[in-house]
Amino acid sequence: MASGYGLSGGPSRCFPFWQELLACYVVNTNTDDVTGAKKCVPALEDYYECLHHRKEKARAIELQRAYRRAEAAHPRENAPRPGAIRNLGLLDREEDTKDVLDTNRSITAGNGK
Repeated sequence: MASGYGLSGGPSRCFPFWQELLACYVVNTNTDDVTGAKKCVPALEDYYECLHHRKEKARAIELQRAYRRAEAAHPRENAPRPGAIRNLGLLDREEDTKDVLDTNRSITAGNGK
């Protein structure tokens, strides 16, 4: 990223944002007056978001929290048991599934659990 070149040899993914930020600084500031840099804050935020994806990550985390809250508030009525998930009814091998479950039960019973 520091070189300005992307993985495929072209410009990096954030290069257009960097150009926009640089253009904003060139237009709004000069050597005597740097107060125009305040106008470039949105462009600077866009560039940092492209580099670090902080807003995107925060949004994804918030969506996950909202999903978990909604899931906890309205539990499924017909939620599958762990034993039912093992087979999924796709292989038509109920005997094998029963053997595995019986083995697990006997191991668990043998350990005193």
